[in-house]
Amino acid sequence: MRRLLDHCPELHRTHELVRQFTAMLDNRDATPLLGWLDHLTNSGLLPLAGIANALREDRHAVAQGITTPYNSGVNEGRITDVKLQKRVMSGRAGVPLLRHRVVLVARLRRRYADQPTTPSKWPPDTQIRSP
Repeated sequence: MRRLLDHCPELHRTHELVRQFTAMLDNRDATPLLGWLDHLTNSGLLPLAGIANALREDRHAVAQGITTPYNSGVNEGRITDVKLQKRVMSGRAGVPLLRHRVVLVARLRRRYADQPTTPSKWPPDTQIRSP
């Protein structure tokens, strides 16, 4: 990673700006937001300047999103699933089939969300298996 960042100054600047934003999220502190938006605008990278302008227009909502522990990640995930299915099946499926596919995707998400992400401390023969 370090070699890649050293090789590409634009990527290095982007990486630093993302790390600064991540620190704001981790600390739930939006006080450096305006300064960070200035850095984004003055980064010399046109796409980041565009993002800065969009975030600046709605900076109160961005600050609220940084400081609050609540998020709409689950809802956004479901909306993304619905949009994906709509695009995949565009013009080839009616509402009943789309509904069925969305329900199946939601079930798969729940199924894998329930699985532990770290290995169990229990010996393999005593683990409780879910149906």
